[in-house]
Amino acid sequence: MWKFDFGPGEPADGYKGVSSDCLYTTEQGYGFETTEHVYGRKRQSAAKDARTRLRSSFCIPLNAAFVVDVPDGLYLVTILVGDSQAETLTRLKAGEGKHMLPPVHTLPGQFTEALFAVPVRGGKLRLTVSGTAPRLNALEIAPAPQTLRLFLAGDSTVTDQDASGYPYTGWGQALPALFKHDVCVDNHAVSGRSSKSFVDEGRLGVILGEIKAGDFLFIQFGHNDQKPDPERATEPFTTYKEHLRLYIDGARSHGASPVLVTPVHRRYFNEDGTLSDTHGDYVTAVRELAEEANVPLIDLSARTQELYEQLGPEESKELFMWLLPGEYMNFSGGLEDNTHFHENGAVRIADMVVDAVKELDLQPLRMYLR
Repeated sequence: MWKFDFGPGEPADGYKGVSSDCLYTTEQGYGFETTEHVYGRKRQSAAKDARTRLRSSFCIPLNAAFVVDVPDGLYLVTILVGDSQAETLTRLKAGEGKHMLPPVHTLPGQFTEALFAVPVRGGKLRLTVSGTAPRLNALEIAPAPQTLRLFLAGDSTVTDQDASGYPYTGWGQALPALFKHDVCVDNHAVSGRSSKSFVDEGRLGVILGEIKAGDFLFIQFGHNDQKPDPERATEPFTTYKEHLRLYIDGARSHGASPVLVTPVHRRYFNEDGTLSDTHGDYVTAVRELAEEANVPLIDLSARTQELYEQLGPEESKELFMWLLPGEYMNFSGGLEDNTHFHENGAVRIADMVVDAVKELDLQPLRMYLR
């Protein structure tokens, strides 16, 4: 277990002290990536017990990342957040921008412990702290290999987008914050992949090498199966279905539960204000396969069509990467993208996925929703 006490002064017993100038080094194995926007504060306290010490000091990381070297695997992370004198609001993301918790709000004198499960690949756990009044009092990291895992297989509309592309966000990136720490959302979706290329590149094999009885596998493809290049192309009622069956059979062979997800719609409207369907038979094929294979179906095609049409051609732009020149540093020239989600849109789609989990009564996932 890794245990850190943030802020100036002596750390609590059993904890490593992390001051505001604690810069990450490979020798040390932990620290902030940059300390330029990290501040430390200590509230006076005569008490010496560990619980009080953890609450008496903190760091204020303003969109700063704290990194810890840990072996690859699943971990349970516990953070302590609060301030004896001030109201706080802390947001936390893992990796390149995975939403791990709803915003953590505390009143003056209130302290909150928040827990979440996170997968680590690449030997580093990276946690970015932000918010209008963020605090980080303490952090504990413990291995949790038996945690129920929700695997995601899909394309760019699902994947964890790189921080350099913010606010570009996949719906799978926003999903972890909607589950309690009993569930670890493990997003294996990759931009540009089809049901075929994901298999051919060995990505399904990686999932099947780790998935265990009781886990879930959500499967959303279709955007790139329509592409004409032979590495990705499939036909809706033949090779597309055949490849999707590999995911279904693979999950079931390990005692896990597959769930099919129809592809989210692109934002293209007809003149009468209705949505233009760019997926065609691929949506029909997923619906048929779900019935044929007796697999639960999350129909994001139907749900996103209803949402976009309800919002209309103009308001629906807020869900997508429609950016004005100068609005975001990462896209200084602006952008008009009708396929990929803005962070706002990814959050809305993740909410739809959770609504479907409730309606389908997918247990125990439903029981572990926040």
